[in-house]
Amino acid sequence: MMKLLYVAPLLLLAFTAASEARPKVLGTTKCKTGPLDIVFVIDSSRSVRPFEFETMRRFMIDIIHHLDIGPNATRVGVIQYSSQVQNVFSLKSYFSRVEMEKAINAIVPLAQGTMTGLAIQYAMNVAFSTQEGARPLHKKIPRVAVIVTDGRPQDRVTDVAAQARAAGIEIYAVGVQRADMNSLRAMASPPLEEHVFLVESFDLIQQFGKQLQDKLCGVDMCTELDHGCQHTCVSVPGSFYCQCKPGYKLNADGKTCAVIDACADGRHGCEHQCVSSLGSFACRCRTGYQLNQDKKTCNMINFCNFGNHSCQHECVNVLNGYYCRCHDGYTLQADGKACQATDLCNSVEHGCEFKCVSTTGSYHCVCPEGQQLQADKKTCNTAECKAGHIDLVLVIDGSKSVRPQNFELVKHFVNQIVDLLDVSPHGTRVGLVQYSSRVRTEFPLNKFMTAADVKKAVQRVQYMEKGTMTGLALKHMVEHSFSEAGGARPLSQNVPRVGLVFTDGRSQDDISEWARRAKESGIVMFAVGVGKAVEEELREIASEPVDQHFSYSADFNTMTNIVDNLKVNICPEEGKGETEFRSPCECEALVQFQSNTLAILEDLTNKIAQMMARIDQLENQVGRK
Repeated sequence: MMKLLYVAPLLLLAFTAASEARPKVLGTTKCKTGPLDIVFVIDSSRSVRPFEFETMRRFMIDIIHHLDIGPNATRVGVIQYSSQVQNVFSLKSYFSRVEMEKAINAIVPLAQGTMTGLAIQYAMNVAFSTQEGARPLHKKIPRVAVIVTDGRPQDRVTDVAAQARAAGIEIYAVGVQRADMNSLRAMASPPLEEHVFLVESFDLIQQFGKQLQDKLCGVDMCTELDHGCQHTCVSVPGSFYCQCKPGYKLNADGKTCAVIDACADGRHGCEHQCVSSLGSFACRCRTGYQLNQDKKTCNMINFCNFGNHSCQHECVNVLNGYYCRCHDGYTLQADGKACQATDLCNSVEHGCEFKCVSTTGSYHCVCPEGQQLQADKKTCNTAECKAGHIDLVLVIDGSKSVRPQNFELVKHFVNQIVDLLDVSPHGTRVGLVQYSSRVRTEFPLNKFMTAADVKKAVQRVQYMEKGTMTGLALKHMVEHSFSEAGGARPLSQNVPRVGLVFTDGRSQDDISEWARRAKESGIVMFAVGVGKAVEEELREIASEPVDQHFSYSADFNTMTNIVDNLKVNICPEEGKGETEFRSPCECEALVQFQSNTLAILEDLTNKIAQMMARIDQLENQVGRK
């Protein structure tokens, strides 16, 4: 049944004396407070007089002096209440008796009503929270609330006290003088006879303090029992529990410990390997890799960066090492480091008729003195027609669709052709016409008599832009460029006349009439188209056989037969005599020009196609932005 201390002072003193006369615990037992979380809930309503409040200060200080205070031992907090609740200091505030005593002595009573239920609510929600210093429940540290009051609560205490007890708080209810016994019983934890105390006056509350100390003091179960804890036994009033060292966790038996595998949960973030070590972990990389600064990701070790590879050309890093590599056209030597130029003439089927000459990463064929390399770049032919000559007019498209960068390629193409010609007053003459919406003679056939002068003039040509009047350009070529006034040599001299039209789009005027007139006047017409050039127009411009005189795509493989076919058509020794008035040397000169021109056309068309693809790509990127 409930313990009542509602007795006279003399009787209480006798009881106290009797309790002090009880036999002491045997030396084999050890009285130890053990780790506790204690919160004193002190009534400071107006009914508590100043000298009585001083008695409560001493009561709290006396109890604290008998507790093992510390962050890992007992923690103490104090709150006072009247019509409101005030936190004097929390469980995490102080860990020394001196600091606590100083804070208790500095308390100023609130001197208002008696809202005991509000105080219990505060203790449960705030004072015993982990944020205010209470140890987590899983650590099994007892939570003890000591409520001291001298009157009847002005609010309800039954429900909130039940909630506090259900939350694991052990409540001691201490009533002084006018305290209501039913309220004390409603607040206290069971058994009531051990948790409800009623004293007649504040002077006697210190005697209760000694009895409360006895309640809080118990046998050190870790010393008295065979606890079986593998690492550490922690004693609490009336019981104990086992605790593991850092880096270990308690097994299900509550006694033995196991190493915490920090890698097991998969949250370590290690790219390669996770190595667990006493509750922590470290990341480790596989052989050939090194750990980055983030201590988680790995990067392959670059052995080439060590600077001791001795590779003559290139060092190539691989897992756990490196190897040396040579530039194109070189062969790695037996030492695995040095490089030597590869003699491709001795390692490939070069096909050279006379002699193969190796260069770095490539080779080329040469012919003996007095012979020249043919269009296949492999066979040789006697250069008996070196003195051959023609009148060549190049008609180039300068319309807006060509674009400036492509126009520069066209000029480069023109100069490549010039490099192959024997430009001189009595040799080959070159004229250049540019057209767009109008036609402009850049220079006539009799303007420049050396290849160097022709090339300089080509470089000075300015891009016209605007439309594509190919028919108008053909008319200009026939009427002006190949006229004797325009520098063409008389037809009586049998100098071949060659016109080469270069365009990238559909003509904006009719080409039929002047394409026909050009061929009827004896001009050998070549038509080269790129980009959006119309094949039908190119065929209409080209001389017969058409397939040998026009080109549209970047693939010129089918054009290589033009040389032999052209010989059959115009050379007197092979052409049935229709053109016997032409000299063999003049015929050979024309054939050689056509062969060289086809090779240059192939290279130029490839470059233009690559550039136009790049421009289309850039336009698409700009359009997406």
